[in-house]
Amino acid sequence: MSQTERVIRLLYIDDDRGLSRLVQKELARHGYEVTCAPDGDAGLEALRGGGFDVCALDHYMPGREGLDVLPEILAVENAPPVVYVTGTQEGRIAVAALRAGAADYVIKDVSEDFTALLRNAIEDSLIRRSLQRQADEAQEEVRLARDRAEAMLREVNHRVGNSLQLVSSFMSLQLRHLADDGARIALKEAQARIEAVAHVHRRLYTSGDMGSVAMDEYLEGLIEELGASLGPDTDGPRLTLQVEPMRVSTDQAVSLGVVVTELVTNAVKYAYALGEAGEIRIILRPDENGRALLTVEDDGPGMGEGKPKGTGLGGKIISAMASGLRSAVEIDPGHKGVRARLAFDL
Repeated sequence: MSQTERVIRLLYIDDDRGLSRLVQKELARHGYEVTCAPDGDAGLEALRGGGFDVCALDHYMPGREGLDVLPEILAVENAPPVVYVTGTQEGRIAVAALRAGAADYVIKDVSEDFTALLRNAIEDSLIRRSLQRQADEAQEEVRLARDRAEAMLREVNHRVGNSLQLVSSFMSLQLRHLADDGARIALKEAQARIEAVAHVHRRLYTSGDMGSVAMDEYLEGLIEELGASLGPDTDGPRLTLQVEPMRVSTDQAVSLGVVVTELVTNAVKYAYALGEAGEIRIILRPDENGRALLTVEDDGPGMGEGKPKGTGLGGKIISAMASGLRSAVEIDPGHKGVRARLAFDL
């Protein structure tokens, strides 16, 4: 139903009684119910009683002018739109009223054109108010839907993180019952890989950002866990981290976490002899090409003939994760120990 197909309740605030009666008579012919108020204070009292769809406010009135009353009208709970009424040569006042929050303005005179213009301004302001309410309601629905989706995503990440932690705990229990050193090493490496992924999920469901991960915070936690699980011996190699603050996507964080876990695990196993002190450095910073550069390096004997040691499973995992980052891990042949580098797009 349009504005002209229902009764529109108008509060007309003007000290000119003759013009007020004209507005009341003319607009009544178009289905309006017009209540007149002789000044701003009387208008405010009527507005606070509620029930008005729109208000027309004259500028020149005894006591207080319209611009003085307008802010108080707009401050009333559920205030209707206000059409400001000014004289023929008062464009400056009309602009001031619009800036103060009036929905529209009309030029005041005693002809029938005035009531027609007033009616058009009223109906336009009501249409704009209706559209604004619809837009606000739509935005609120979108916000609520987004909040629900984020809450569900946090819950999913929380449950996935808990499940990964449960799997890791099962592996810890299994480790206690294994006597074979090779099996224990393999299970411990698998546990470290799971922990790298679980750490991302823990970061996600405790963060307000579901789409990205702060790599400085993530790597600090991951290196701490790796140091505890892979190198508990105080005489073993020391893990040091140099990382500049940056955010990456969730998928990138998972891949980088697994790559760091594999490279650090290899360095702990092969860079230094058992009980030998040394340093394994993990470095992440932007490079000069606008990408990010991950480096894991040690000061051990290097790779000898360049062939990787072990079963090769770690190398396959690293290649797979690097491929997901549209990159590859490169070994710096000029470094004394092993320096593995991975450049990727932010």
